[in-house]
Amino acid sequence: MTQPTRVLLAIGIAGLCRASTARATNPLIMDQFTADPAARVFDGRVYVYPSHDIIAVPGKGRPGWFCMADYHVFSSPDLTDWRDHGVVVSQADVPWVDPASYSMWAPDCVFRSGKYYFYFPARAKTGGFRIGVATADRPDGPFRPEPEPIAGIQGIDPCVFLDRAGSAYLFYAARKIFVAKLRDDMLGVEGTPQAVENLPTRGLIEGPFVFERNGIYYLIYPHAANRTERIEYAISDHPLGPYRPAGVIMDESPDGCWTNQPSVVEYQGQWLLFYHDQDLSPTFDKARSIRADRLFFNRDGTIRKVIPTRRGVGVVRATREIQIDRYSAIGGEGVAVSFLNPADPHEGWQISLAGRTAWVRFDDVDFGEGGLTTVKVRAVASTGGAIAIRLDKEDGPVLGRVTIDPGAAWGVARANVRNIPAGVHDLIVTQAGQNPVALDWVSFE
Repeated sequence: MTQPTRVLLAIGIAGLCRASTARATNPLIMDQFTADPAARVFDGRVYVYPSHDIIAVPGKGRPGWFCMADYHVFSSPDLTDWRDHGVVVSQADVPWVDPASYSMWAPDCVFRSGKYYFYFPARAKTGGFRIGVATADRPDGPFRPEPEPIAGIQGIDPCVFLDRAGSAYLFYAARKIFVAKLRDDMLGVEGTPQAVENLPTRGLIEGPFVFERNGIYYLIYPHAANRTERIEYAISDHPLGPYRPAGVIMDESPDGCWTNQPSVVEYQGQWLLFYHDQDLSPTFDKARSIRADRLFFNRDGTIRKVIPTRRGVGVVRATREIQIDRYSAIGGEGVAVSFLNPADPHEGWQISLAGRTAWVRFDDVDFGEGGLTTVKVRAVASTGGAIAIRLDKEDGPVLGRVTIDPGAAWGVARANVRNIPAGVHDLIVTQAGQNPVALDWVSFE
């Protein structure tokens, strides 16, 4: 297996907003930079509340550093079609936030007693990071910020955990991870926040997220134990602890992203880890993109290490544009991934097959009731080429063979297919000729 190549990013023009399209692959959002995803399930949909990276310029943030002015919320009924509900909170709408700080960092949102509570950190006009609350009647807002931050709290990265007895706890980071019990009105805390003990003392710890499964309380957090952050976790028999470190959920990013902030939800019987990397910005890790991958537990309740994938989660319908560059696996020689347009990474990627043994696999394609008769491929091959579409494995049955005419421009080639099965299957694309071929997407009709 070859390591996909990367192209340099012209970062100055990134971040343009476009209408969102279906994404069942990583990153989840393509038309803007997103980070620090707080995933929650409300009313049968997954909602993700990320921070929103933008590129700082003189007079608007600190160039070369994190720059966030507002929050969007995204939701999906199927982990495939993601809807951008737009801005739900902006620094311009919060009276206590320093408008020159552009510091709307990692948030969270919970539902209690008929209202949605959105917690967010920002630098205050009086100095230092504080945590604010905004409320709404719907998970997508509009949210109404409280005029003052939570009294007695100074820190970042809030996470609110609701236990089965109805109590609410606010976790946050301030060099250490702290926890305090929230009042019934969810707008303030009872008593003095306490540091969570027994966590690593060397290297930055931030971004706490707490969830419960089978009576075990899991505290997950980014920890810069070496060069960059990896995701670790600790477990307890009570939300307030004591917690004991239990291992690493995700290793440091192979792409070098310095930060990585997680959340975990169970949705439709599957546990999912949401996190971020720098897919759309390989040379600048302050412009990040949220991802999701499946998370699994061992029989004793410990968590198996999650290996980041480009494929992500969610089933893709065969009649949609299947972004095979977001592969589940590749093999053979001469497989490489690069941006379609190096000047604008939001256009996505292409995958090139330049070897007789080259192949790419894309898992979980839903062929519905079967009966599809045509395959379409957006491709380019300067000297002409061909690919074969196979089912389920690299030497599986051939559904069809597509010929790509010679030329330097991208185009859509079509071919008849046969024996298209019903249901969900894996899709394999292999090079079928002598010449290299670059592919954008595959679709059936």
